[in-house]
Amino acid sequence: MSSYVRGLKCRECSREYPKAPLHVCEFCFGPLEVAYDYEGAGRTLTRDAVSRRPPSMWRFRELLPLDGEPTVGERVGGTPLVRAHRLEKQLHLRELWIKNDAVSFPTLSFKDRVVSVALSKAREFGMSTVACASTGNLANAVAANAAAAGLHAFVFIPHDLEQSKVLGTTVFGARVVGIRGTYDDVNRLCSEIAGKYGWGFVNVNLRPYYAEGSKSFAFELAEQLGWRLPQHVVVPMASGSLLTKIGKAFRELGALGLVDPAPVKLHGAQAAGCAPIVEAVNKGADLIKPVRRPETIAKSLAIGNPADGYYAIRAIRESGGHAAAVSDDEIVAAMRLLAQTEGIFAETAGGVTLAAALRLLEEEKLPRTESIVVSVTGNGLKTTDPLASRLDPPTLIGPSLKEFDALASKEA
Repeated sequence: MSSYVRGLKCRECSREYPKAPLHVCEFCFGPLEVAYDYEGAGRTLTRDAVSRRPPSMWRFRELLPLDGEPTVGERVGGTPLVRAHRLEKQLHLRELWIKNDAVSFPTLSFKDRVVSVALSKAREFGMSTVACASTGNLANAVAANAAAAGLHAFVFIPHDLEQSKVLGTTVFGARVVGIRGTYDDVNRLCSEIAGKYGWGFVNVNLRPYYAEGSKSFAFELAEQLGWRLPQHVVVPMASGSLLTKIGKAFRELGALGLVDPAPVKLHGAQAAGCAPIVEAVNKGADLIKPVRRPETIAKSLAIGNPADGYYAIRAIRESGGHAAAVSDDEIVAAMRLLAQTEGIFAETAGGVTLAAALRLLEEEKLPRTESIVVSVTGNGLKTTDPLASRLDPPTLIGPSLKEFDALASKEA
């Protein structure tokens, strides 16, 4: 495999850096991102080449930031794009799709994509200990992929994380450390630990490489649509990185001639209890006002001071998109709606995304006559608590046909 990674580049001042575990520009303190040799990548990344490769995220490897073959998460990606016919009909839409990373291998969230890139890069850098700050899904993905790769893992989480996600991390043998504080407190501590110990923190010193894995979500989406771009994509926002990388991926596909360049409006979704990016978008502000104490059932999105918030705001505006924040009740209702129309059990973040899409449809900011993709990034089995008190319990009867007949007559 040839590498088309030129190095790192500051997103603010464009100063270039070599390939190294760096994430902040030494001159202007702007964030770094990966720079590619697109001319070289375009010579081997063709539609025909992609079609002959295994159905994983690595079929787009020329636009992912490794120097060699992936050594972690070789089977990650390749999740289904589902035409939501029943929901489409109920909402009076022309074309609605669900990109479903709720079934991503191995931990049922899109975080497996970014982690497989980050841990493969950690191995290229000779790192044997990896770590992360997480609101849940990232913790699961780092622990599982590190176990499969034989890497030692530390996972730092807020102390009040859902127990299902804590269990889904500790089972893989990672050292899990709960922090008495918010995610932003956890993240600050991890930056200090990364500086002192030199471990491979996927969302700190490996962040430029880690974030590139999100592009594979959009690469697959375009291929699954028959090498065309949708007109609208609704994306959940925590740090804001996924939304920005979806936009970058579409631009890269157009530049390499894999799709006809076309405008795609990016729409951001957050929970009302932690919506700093949405608030800035809707107020026309450029700066994020941090949320000190997030209060929402969508804990996987509860980042009060999002690292890529500024860039997500810019991506939404430049695309002509919009943003919406939704209540916990709207989140649960959307989770139930998606499950009962399309058989997809999304976690609370997926409920946020669909609920935001419904809000934007009501506000006529999403046209019902254009193609819409709703991004589902995690599995509902990870966040069952919000539904527990909102669903009817099973109907109980004795082992008697007579009792069932009585029940059936009421259903008729």
